[in-house]
Amino acid sequence: MHIRTKDFDLESTLDCGQVFRWQRNGEWWTGVVRGHIVRARQDGCDLVVDTGLDRDSIVRYFRLDDDMPEIYSRINTDPVMNDLIHRFRGLRLIRQEPWECLISYMASSCKSIPNIKDSISNLCRQYGDDLGGDFSFPTAEVLARTTENRLRKTKLGFRSANILEVARKVDRGGLDLGAPFELEYGEAGELLMGMRGIGPKIADCVLLFAYDKLEAFPVDTHILSVMDEHYGRFLVGPKSRQSGIIGEFARSYFGQYAGYAQQYLFYSRISGDSAIPVNCEPSEKMLQ
Repeated sequence: MHIRTKDFDLESTLDCGQVFRWQRNGEWWTGVVRGHIVRARQDGCDLVVDTGLDRDSIVRYFRLDDDMPEIYSRINTDPVMNDLIHRFRGLRLIRQEPWECLISYMASSCKSIPNIKDSISNLCRQYGDDLGGDFSFPTAEVLARTTENRLRKTKLGFRSANILEVARKVDRGGLDLGAPFELEYGEAGELLMGMRGIGPKIADCVLLFAYDKLEAFPVDTHILSVMDEHYGRFLVGPKSRQSGIIGEFARSYFGQYAGYAQQYLFYSRISGDSAIPVNCEPSEKMLQ
């Protein structure tokens, strides 16, 4: 299928560290979405897709329904973000399935992106269904019936015990993965962080990428660095609360689409193209 797009860049969207199951081969990207193999490439303004999924599912997954001009107008608060918007214009958040997103980010703790991809690939090969070229993401029911020692063989390490516990809670109905959709951002975060192995960063990733909480602002070492460099004067408070302080600042400064600002800032650090203008003054709105 061909889908006409505007303000969409497939490469930066799939290469910015938010999803872990896409591989590039030439001009084509191949991944698994909702149990279907998806091949995608960009041809000018057209997104070309080969998959068994319908058009609406692809539009939803790539968030082609997002109003990017509106989002850009809200987050473009200073020369830092203005530069990143122009450099990475078209990078969109991915709307992921909650279960896969939750387990993927639990698996990501203290790992590099290549190692995260390796662990998740192992997990899918071991416990997913063979799709003929790749594997589906394993269900909670399947993972709930394995053991911690078997999970560790997928290179999940210490994360195995927490993932197994969450899988069993989901399988037994102790954790409703639909609930965060109905909750406000703060309440949804508290619900997720009630699970062992889920802290503020993982909760914010899941809320941003799976639950449409676009005000979520995940804070890892990359974001700590870039925020301190460009917005440090506003991040007043104890270092022990730095992540929370950054999130609060980002939501007040970038507004309801702070999560989009986060991904552009994050990508500037991991892309190797991080030459953000150094003489940047935040907008006057923070000085009022």
